[in-house]
Amino acid sequence: MAFPLPRGITASEIAFLAEMEMVTVVPRQRLEGLELLGGPIEPLVPPRRASLPLWLALLLKRQRRANIMPPAWLHPEALGLILEVESQHQDYKNAFSPPPPLPGQPSVLDRGLEPTARPQYTPDGHRYYAAPPFLPHNTAQVTISRDPPALPFHWVEVGNMLLDAASDDLVDPDQVRRLLKDLREVRMAKIRSGVDAMDAAATGGGGVALTGVGAMEVGEERGFLSGVVDGLRYVALESTDWHWLMSIYRKIGASKEQARREQMAEQRANGGYDENQDEEEDYMEF
Repeated sequence: MAFPLPRGITASEIAFLAEMEMVTVVPRQRLEGLELLGGPIEPLVPPRRASLPLWLALLLKRQRRANIMPPAWLHPEALGLILEVESQHQDYKNAFSPPPPLPGQPSVLDRGLEPTARPQYTPDGHRYYAAPPFLPHNTAQVTISRDPPALPFHWVEVGNMLLDAASDDLVDPDQVRRLLKDLREVRMAKIRSGVDAMDAAATGGGGVALTGVGAMEVGEERGFLSGVVDGLRYVALESTDWHWLMSIYRKIGASKEQARREQMAEQRANGGYDENQDEEEDYMEF
C-alpha cells in the first residue's frame, strides 16, 4: 500500500529547484564549454569569473576545480542588517523585508519610478520574463550596488548548500550559520503570527501579506497554514449550519404558536374555552 504524498511541494523538491540558481565561481583550471538544457556554458579560464548553475558549481567545488564566491546577501554584515530590519524596524514588524528587484525594476531607493520588467528572448525569438531561479540574485556583484541587501526567493536552500559544500569560501561561516538560523526563526514567527490576520480575513477583513517570503518557508508552513484555513472554514460552516437550524426552529415554533391560537379562537367560538387549560398548556410548553 502506497502512502499518500503530502499536499504541495516537498522540501527536497524545493531544494532541487534551487540548484538552478546561478552563482559566481572562480575556476582553478581550464574547462571546455558545455551545452546544457538551460543554455550553453562558456569555457572556464582561470582566474576569470564565470556564472554557473548551483548544481554544477557544487560539483566543481567537490572536485576542487573551482571556488564559489558568496552572493552579496550571504555576508555577515548584510545578514546582520537584514536581521535588524526584520526584528526591530517598525515598518516590518508584521511584514517581511522586500525581495530583490526584478530586472529593469527600480530599487527601493529610486522613489517615483515606474517598475518595468525587462523581457528576455529565447534562441527562437520568443519573448519571456525571467523568474526565480533564473534571476541573478545569487551571483557575486562586481560593482558596488545601491540596493540594500535583500533575501532572494531561494535564500534558505542556497545558504544551506553553500555552508555544507563551500564553507571555506564564505566569510566567517560560523557567524553566517548563526545569523541564518536567527533570521529563519524570526520570519517563521511572523508567518505563524499571521493566524490572527487569517481569522480577520475569514470574517471579512484583509488577507495575509506574504511578499518577500522564500520558497522553503512557504513549503514548510504550507501544512500549518492550510490546517488553519481548514479549521476556519469548518468553524464558518458550523456557524452557518447553526444559524440555519435556529431559523428552522423559529419557523417551527411560530407555526405551532399560530396553530394553538387558531385552536383557542375556535374553542372560544364554540364556548368550550377554559383559561386553566391555557395556563396548563403554557406550563407544559415551558
